[in-house]
Amino acid sequence: MSVNATASSSSSSTPKVTDDLDIEKILNREASAFQREVEVERILKAFKLNAYDILDIDENASAEDIKKKYRQISLFIHPDKCSHARAPEAFDILKKAESELSDKAQREELDAIINQARCALLKSLNLPTSTTPGDPKLQGLEPSFKVRLRAQSKSLLIDEEVRRRKAIKMNLANEGLEARKKDEEVAQRKRKAEDDKSWEDNREQRVDSWRTFASSSKKKKKTKAVILG
Repeated sequence: MSVNATASSSSSSTPKVTDDLDIEKILNREASAFQREVEVERILKAFKLNAYDILDIDENASAEDIKKKYRQISLFIHPDKCSHARAPEAFDILKKAESELSDKAQREELDAIINQARCALLKSLNLPTSTTPGDPKLQGLEPSFKVRLRAQSKSLLIDEEVRRRKAIKMNLANEGLEARKKDEEVAQRKRKAEDDKSWEDNREQRVDSWRTFASSSKKKKKTKAVILG
């Protein structure tokens, strides 16, 4: 083959290779964008009372694992990188979940409810509450033990949230009653102060009236009775 022919062949194949690379880049970008939107939808559909569900992480995860998972997902769905219309909402939900799990008291409260759900689930399977997640007896369940645990936890978390909201509502009602009592007490004190002021303002009038009455009574006493006949 001549040098010219080889050069011609090389130059003709170069655009094809470039086109293939461009197509691959476009497909990768589209795939990445699609995955970002899928992750946004997953977060939006996650059970909001369970931060583990939102972060899609195991309940036994360490604090470092939680931070790592949060950074990974937050960068992936960041509104600046994701075109999904509800990406900002999903980002805020994710941040709130990470904040809850980073707070020791809040995480312990959530873990206590999940542990309660785990014990109830194990008892329903006639297994001791000390059964570990890796126990062979938990393998092969359909639905899986993890799915069942999430469902049981969801039920208990909803019950707890209902009780919490009722307590808040009752407290607000009691606070409203106390506020009304205080308003009534203030109104009573105000009325008493006004009555006292009115009493003082009318003191002279009452004194004058009494003097007039007393003077009239003395005159009547001095008047002699007229004897007829």
